[in-house]
Amino acid sequence: MHKTLLAEFTAREGAEDEVARLILDYAQKVRQEDGNLAFDVYTKASNPRAYWIFEAYRDEDAFQAHLKAPYGGPFNTALAPLIEEEASVLTFLDPVV
Repeated sequence: MHKTLLAEFTAREGAEDEVARLILDYAQKVRQEDGNLAFDVYTKASNPRAYWIFEAYRDEDAFQAHLKAPYGGPFNTALAPLIEEEASVLTFLDPVV
């Protein structure tokens, strides 16, 4: 079964350009992972500092491999001081069948 989630965070005022640069660079790397099916980056139309990232992985093993990727930790470390939350807020999703 696919592993699907929504990651949310809000860029601090003044950090918008740096957050956009970081997340777009990270997205390019994640999209190349063998088990990645989607890594789509959005901002809310009503609040362009609010990011929603839709992620889908082939299965739990692919998601765990994603978590172990060497660029994930440095990305999260760089992102943390630039966002309002302590970390990205993750919401795991299940399909409605």
